[in-house]
Amino acid sequence: MISLLTIGSDGAVVRGQNYEEERRGMVARQIERRGIRDRSVLRAMEEVPRHEFVPSEVRTSAYDDRPLDIGFGQTISQPYIVAFMAEQLLLKPADRVLEVGTGSGYQAAVLSRLATQVFSIEIVAELIVRATRDLKRLGYQNILVKGGDGYEGWPEFAPFDAITVAAALDHVPQPLIRQLRESGRMLIPVGNAHDQQLLLIEKHASELRRQAICPVRFVPFTRKPMD
Repeated sequence: MISLLTIGSDGAVVRGQNYEEERRGMVARQIERRGIRDRSVLRAMEEVPRHEFVPSEVRTSAYDDRPLDIGFGQTISQPYIVAFMAEQLLLKPADRVLEVGTGSGYQAAVLSRLATQVFSIEIVAELIVRATRDLKRLGYQNILVKGGDGYEGWPEFAPFDAITVAAALDHVPQPLIRQLRESGRMLIPVGNAHDQQLLLIEKHASELRRQAICPVRFVPFTRKPMD
């Protein structure tokens, strides 16, 4: 759903492509070469089949170094940014993660290889149906997807050890701050359409520490219309 400014399904089969080989090449050239060192993250990126989460018309480009259109004004993130954000969260196997912005389900699938449970929220109904179908088809059993306004988080399952947000706002939502566990980490893009920073927020003794990690470009955050 995003791509760094500083760095450069439907089950259809495209014959003649070796997706496993392309995926290994993606990890080696696009991710490891750029400095991602966490072996768990690299392994997750090697395991999760990105081509299964994109529409058939762009599947031949599934392992390209760029985001891809998945319809409804949304994209699947550049592979590097998925790995970068996963590494920044410092996930442990027992962690529970909230993802705001399911999109294609690809990032949730990667996170599911690093944590015990992923709770993912998506506001676009068509994407909820598609992502849920694909995650089930591919056998991901520790991901729970629901439709709704991600601004409000998922209080029924809070607190979360980590929260990741895949759309840009001009502020950090208070409901997400409240749902972040003590010592938890949140990644969220903050800014406008032309100037955004990926913020790392850490909660310590109910105090928030904020650090701007890098400039990014995310799709705008979509909220449920007011009645």
